[in-house]
Amino acid sequence: IPEAAIIGVGVQELASIAIQLIRFGIQKILVEKPGVCVYQEIKELVDVTDKNNAKVVVAYNRRFYASVIAAEEIIKQDGGITSFNFDFTEWGHQIEKLNKPKTVLENWFLANSSHVVDTAFFLGGKPKEMNSYVAGGLNWHSRASKYVGAGVTDKDILFSYHANWAAPGRWGIELLTAKHRLFFCPMEVLQIQKLGSVNIEQAVINDSLDRYYKPGLFLQTKAFLEEDYDRFCTVQMQKEIIEKYYLQIAGYKK
Repeated sequence: IPEAAIIGVGVQELASIAIQLIRFGIQKILVEKPGVCVYQEIKELVDVTDKNNAKVVVAYNRRFYASVIAAEEIIKQDGGITSFNFDFTEWGHQIEKLNKPKTVLENWFLANSSHVVDTAFFLGGKPKEMNSYVAGGLNWHSRASKYVGAGVTDKDILFSYHANWAAPGRWGIELLTAKHRLFFCPMEVLQIQKLGSVNIEQAVINDSLDRYYKPGLFLQTKAFLEEDYDRFCTVQMQKEIIEKYYLQIAGYKK
């Protein structure tokens, strides 16, 4: 039996393959984000993980981006984040053309948008209070297409978010400190606005690994193989996050 496994199958198969490998006896698994396709799958995945004393972590590779790691150092030097906002707008006009199963498309927030939301909450903390509003719908994602919300995290940081899948836009995160405004747009690049300046400059960072490999993949895989789980989202954490926050943001029901 292998000591560890990395699962990179299609979104609709992630949970079932993970469960089969755990029952087969594999104790350490890195499963492609978000680990499940629909909410109902996360409970069984966590139950099987716990019963078999396995370690299963979700491959949100943006946590390992050089841009994110560089931003963390600036945030630490500045005394922490004072507020943040993020945008998870998807290109609906392109997504509707994809050859994806209907289940994946109808759960696109979990399947895809959660990548940017996970990064934002990884840096700023999980919500302890949040108000969310959804509206609209698309022929491939019937439950909503417009999203707005705000709240405060467990680090007492105020945040807001916005997304409109029926309009132009792209993913982005803005983190504010006492001295800097940090931009991730695109998320592989760190841009900085300094206090007292209107100029936005691209930070000089050591991103050689992200340019040679898929961004975040090298450090993520290295951490997994070395059993350094500090930056990872476990499936137990993912279950809590989906139930408490993602369903609310997306307008999905349990």
